[in-house]
Amino acid sequence: MARHGWNANVRWWRLVALLGVGLVLLALVLTLVDTGPGDGGKNGIGGTSPDGDKVHGNPVVPPGAPAPRVGWGFTHTQYSADDGEDAAVERVRAELAGQGRPVPQIQHLMGWGAGNPEPVKGRYAFAAMDDRIDFIRASKGTPVVTLCCAPDWMKGGRPGADHTDWSQASLEKAPERAHYADFARLAATVAKRYPDVRHFLVWNEFKGFWNDAEARWDYEGYTELYNLVYKELKKVDADIQVGGPYLPMSSLDPRRTDGASKELTGPWGSLDQRVLDAFAYWNRHKAGADFVVVDGASYTEDDAMLPDEFRATDKFTAVGRWLRERTGDLPLWWAEYYVEPGDSEDDRDGWTEPHRVAVHAAGLMAMAEGGATSGFYWNPQKKDGDACAGCLWTSTRRPDGGAALPMLRLVERFGKEFGPGTRYATVPVDAGARDDVRVLADDEAILVVNTRDRHVDAKVDGRRVGLPGYGVQWLER
Repeated sequence: MARHGWNANVRWWRLVALLGVGLVLLALVLTLVDTGPGDGGKNGIGGTSPDGDKVHGNPVVPPGAPAPRVGWGFTHTQYSADDGEDAAVERVRAELAGQGRPVPQIQHLMGWGAGNPEPVKGRYAFAAMDDRIDFIRASKGTPVVTLCCAPDWMKGGRPGADHTDWSQASLEKAPERAHYADFARLAATVAKRYPDVRHFLVWNEFKGFWNDAEARWDYEGYTELYNLVYKELKKVDADIQVGGPYLPMSSLDPRRTDGASKELTGPWGSLDQRVLDAFAYWNRHKAGADFVVVDGASYTEDDAMLPDEFRATDKFTAVGRWLRERTGDLPLWWAEYYVEPGDSEDDRDGWTEPHRVAVHAAGLMAMAEGGATSGFYWNPQKKDGDACAGCLWTSTRRPDGGAALPMLRLVERFGKEFGPGTRYATVPVDAGARDDVRVLADDEAILVVNTRDRHVDAKVDGRRVGLPGYGVQWLER
């Protein structure tokens, strides 16, 4: 957008030069009149519009009140299927649209593929987000918006379309308290622009909400922001579904006692007590919530998978049950979940794809067993290239790209078989294989995962099943 604004100004000045010096002076006078204090001037509002709440496109708003449970899907990140070669983009779109059910898809408000939505107060720039919402609509998905992050001017930065600081430190900074209400109004603007978005997550992982002085989460500040956003969204439409607090459910090594929870612990580790304190405050002081949303990894803060990568996923079950005990009937969402530690660059290339799919399947099963109704896979899609560990599809920047990869197949099938309202069933597994396989079932399907890197034979629900190392198999009942 900055380049477009610059080119437009160059052409304008060339025209002025042709018209003569007199018109140049007139133009300067008009510019001074038009530029108010702090608005960033012409460059500051280039590419923006004052009508951000104007409905974009032709949304189809489902009739009736939306359900607070949307099922299992994924999150769009910096690079996704809305951009690339036409044939490849269409391949992904058709794959998702052909599932026979809406695949839930999260898009963030700012960052992770979206631009600065409000570079100057009251001036909006939604082009990139429009593209993502258009793709979700075209793929017949359920659009979900994570209301993070905040424009620079809300957090002490410079206003203007050309001045956005995209560094991680800036992006993950929370709005200043004086701008909480501005952020809430921006959330309402988004809800009006995309009336088919019926589910909103407020912020992401408490980013920027840390109390340095007391070495704990600033749960008072987050809850104040959350409540303002909740009320503004409900003013737009009382049926809009709002969830929080999107806390990272971090866990510590089980041998550690400093700062470790005594009530939420297991072989996988212990929850950080500061996280539980933050959740308790939000839960007591929230203005309301239609669902509860958290995220987290099965491994500890030291990247330890205990007792191993499969049994570490039991953390999701334990955390889910703890949350459900404290929130009653509110549906539980996992906005992100991780089962494989990343390297120094946060890349996860250490496992084979069968190994990765098997552990992720175990993670999804553990979340479901803990009472979760919705969960989202964080798609690590790269800009281009052949190698992309854990990606959902091959790069859409290649004409032959957009082909579904094993992780997408898992997410799609899990969502199809174990969607909202699923009643899970217990099925018998022969004693000799209980330590080797994990099983999740309802009345129609059974998911069986081999947790070993070797072939395993198991008798499940009365039938013999042979699984290769890290094999994942679906059975019909």
